[in-house]
Amino acid sequence: MFGDSAVTSKGNLVHFAIMAEAEPIEFNDAIIDEKWLKAMCEEIDSIKRNHTWELVDLPLNKKPITLKWIYQVKVNPRGEIVRHKSKLVAKEYLQKAGIDYSEIYAPVANSSH
Repeated sequence: MFGDSAVTSKGNLVHFAIMAEAEPIEFNDAIIDEKWLKAMCEEIDSIKRNHTWELVDLPLNKKPITLKWIYQVKVNPRGEIVRHKSKLVAKEYLQKAGIDYSEIYAPVANSSH
């Protein structure tokens, strides 16, 4: 991505930017692109390595929580692409406390080290 500014003939300042790459919105678009497939594999590996989730059997009469991939192109201050990042997130707005889950975990930073 790069940007610039210009002044029109009427003296108006106009800013513009050109994006060389946009994030996919749909999984089916991302899965066919090598760089997004790699980013998704890195996310799955991180989930496994950090024991973020625990796979359990679905209780009777319960629906599984659906997931969604979020994609983001990371750029440096010059607008150059430095990384393709993906996150696998639960659609938590579909969950109900006490019905779909009973515990809540939040990441906490420890600055005592």
